[in-house]
Formats: sequence, structure tokens, C-alpha cells
Amino acid sequence: MNLVLPEKNKIKKKQLIIYILIMIVCIACVIIAFYVQFYARIDISKLVGIAKEEDLGQKTEEQSEALEAEFDNIFTNSLINQENQGEDKKKDASKELVYVDVEKKESKLNSYDLEVHIPKINIDSPVIDKYNEDIQTFIDKTNEVLESENRNIIYTVEYVANVQQDILSLMIRSNLKEGSSAQRVIIETYNYDLRNNKEISLEEVLDIEYVNKQTVQEKINSKISSEQRKVEDLKQLGYDIYSRDTSSEQYYIENTKQFYLTDNVLYIIYPYGNENFTSEMDLVII
Repeated sequence: MNLVLPEKNKIKKKQLIIYILIMIVCIACVIIAFYVQFYARIDISKLVGIAKEEDLGQKTEEQSEALEAEFDNIFTNSLINQENQGEDKKKDASKELVYVDVEKKESKLNSYDLEVHIPKINIDSPVIDKYNEDIQTFIDKTNEVLESENRNIIYTVEYVANVQQDILSLMIRSNLKEGSSAQRVIIETYNYDLRNNKEISLEEVLDIEYVNKQTVQEKINSKISSEQRKVEDLKQLGYDIYSRDTSSEQYYIENTKQFYLTDNVLYIIYPYGNENFTSEMDLVII
């Protein structure tokens, strides 16, 4: 007679394995949920390809042209939207994330006409400290202009700031004309990830917004090539116009530093006046 022992122990072992697997899955879900909540940015509508037409990467040529035509009007010298984000990161709780630090309008006959609205970023961060040090150059130039005599200087500084998707984006534009020298337009942008407390790149913004980088690169290349063709036509007519090097690596997405994000519009900017005495710039709307 064969004796069959009960499988009590075997059943318990199977149950234990199942319980362990369930616990592992639950812990993994909690970790993923935490990551999505505090670090990742997932927009389901964009992820599955049903983003609205006004979202990044979905604009028609007519929409892009209209936005480019209105570019000069977006400088409001204010933070236009904060979405109640970043309050806990402020250095001074009584002020906005971005506020006017220096504001002055003054004229002196034959010496200067000046109007500046220079911002400061109100965030406690080493990265932001570096940004504010960089912005100080606009204040230094203002002081230089105010001390000048008989140089016929026109100097303006304006800005606009916005928060979208936990990204603080600030754009500053200065316009400088000294005597008979060429007009110079400088545009500097500062983009900060409030969620992860770091500088954010154009590549990262495109990833967050699920915008195809190859499509954006092709749009940049097309814009620069088109503008250079216009330059060559004008040069044949005798005009001295700033030329673009269409093969330059400065137009690669990974090398593009100047961009501004606001209201589901991404402005990619190539301001040649940052390095040269020119007001020429190229603007790509995404």
C-alpha cells in the first residue's frame, strides 16, 4: 500500500510566491506613480497621437507665419503665466518668480535715449544664481549708457516670462544703436526645470512635448536655407546683409541655446546680434 502525503507545504509555497509577486508589482506601481508625479511628464493625448492642432509640432504654415509676425508684441515685461508652480522655490515669497529688477526711462540730448525693463529670477538655486549673474550684463550696459556723453546711443531692454509644464522660460531682448554703428539686437533666453531643479535643453523640451526632433531639425534647416537665399538675392542688388552658414553646427537642435516656451508655442531663435553687430535673426515657430 502506497502512502500519499498531503501537499500542504507545496500549496503554502505556491501561495507565498504569488504573494511576493503581487507585492513586487504593487511596489513597482508605487515607484512608477511617484516618478510620474514628481519627475516625468506624461500627456496621454500626446502619447497616443491625438494632440490638438494648437499643440507643439502641430501648427500649420499659416499659424507659424502669424505667430512670427506678432513676435515683437510678446514682450510684456512681466511673467504672463505661472500656473501656481514654483511657489516653494522662491527666494523672496513676496515677489513673483520673475520680476522687474531695474526699470528706467531717460533721455539726454545728443547723448542717449534709454528705456530698460530688466528682470530678475526669484528662485533659490545655483543655476538661477548663474542666470542672474548673466542678466547683470544688461544692468552694466545700462549704467554705461547713463554715464555716456555725446554718443547718440539708443538702448532698450525688454522681456517676457512664462511657466508651462513646470518649465520656467524667460526671454530678454536688448536693442543697441551707438552713433553711426550698426544696430545690434541681442536675445538671451533662460529655461529652468522647476520640477527637477535644473537647466533644461531644447532636446528635453521636445521630448517632454512628444515633438519629433527630426521634423523640427528639418524645419530649422529649411528656414535657414530660405533666409540665406533671400540674402544672396539682396546681395546681388548691392545690399550688405548678414550671411548664414547653412552648414554650421549652431543650427543643430543639440547646439541650439536660445528658445522660449509659452502657451503651447515654442520659439526657436538664432539671434546673430549676440555675437555680431547686426539686428538679423532667424525665428522658427514650433
